Amino acid sequence: MFDLPDCWVWDFWTAEDPGATDGHHLFFLKASRLLGDPDLRHFHASVGHAVSADLTRWTRVADAIDPQPAPAFDDRATWTGCVVKDEAGGWLMFSTGISSSDPGLVQRVGVSTSPDLMTWTRSPYALLEADERWYARRRGEDLDEHWRDPWVICDDTGLWHMYLTAQAPEGIGPGVVGHATSPDLRTWEVQPPLSSPTGRFDQLEVISLHQVEGRWVLLFSCMHPEMPGSDPGSGGVWSVPVEGPGSPVDIDRAVRVTTERLYVGKLVSTRDGKARFLAFENRRDDPGFVGGIINPCRVTWNDAGTGLRLVDAPASWSPPS
Repeated sequence: MFDLPDCWVWDFWTAEDPGATDGHHLFFLKASRLLGDPDLRHFHASVGHAVSADLTRWTRVADAIDPQPAPAFDDRATWTGCVVKDEAGGWLMFSTGISSSDPGLVQRVGVSTSPDLMTWTRSPYALLEADERWYARRRGEDLDEHWRDPWVICDDTGLWHMYLTAQAPEGIGPGVVGHATSPDLRTWEVQPPLSSPTGRFDQLEVISLHQVEGRWVLLFSCMHPEMPGSDPGSGGVWSVPVEGPGSPVDIDRAVRVTTERLYVGKLVSTRDGKARFLAFENRRDDPGFVGGIINPCRVTWNDAGTGLRLVDAPASWSPPS
């Protein structure tokens, strides 16, 4: 497990550098435990960095990015993102930013660049914002504008797709799969959502797209307080089969992968190409926040082929069958 004694650790994303000994890179949100209340961590988040040869033993290195000096789109806090390699051999980190000017209620996506995954150069300007033609914008003094957690992946034609946590403009359970496209990772165009609101989820957090055993699957996370009419404890990490990058997503087909003890589930590949599941530990027997990223678990499709299940994981992590 990866955790820090002085900071809470929660959302994360990874990058792979096959030519390096410690080729697995872990980027994670962190905030000082001196805040006292873990609920305060979100507005004090920055991005830490660790490396590993085996996805289990991690070495912390210099932090990746901190909130920028004002005025900037992310001068309040930096939130979840992803890292991809560009055609020139460098690296791009897309991340979420919130600004003190809003104050912290409007989420925007920005980008940083790196030649080596270790040193990052920030852009002070937002790259993408929600488009009111398809997505909810800020609707009041205390309501967040959801446009965060970018996940970027390329399809077979070379078109890049960005998946985002977003909401439809109205309705109960308005969570949708936000979507933008780019031919070159630099210029982006917001597109209509890849899913329709189902009434089941207020938000689809930290979306990611992966292949498991030759099939594409989309992962997202949602807890029961953001699931209208749901029972306590009925949230967690969710999965839904899809055809591939940029294809429609039927969120009504989503099935749970984990209980609410884990959150922000993602898949990473071992050196021999096996899919492994990572998540952060959300809670244990008591309701308090835990934090820290679990050791990798084996994962496979469930017997019906409708979603993923964990293999050889603690029973408390998996929902009742």
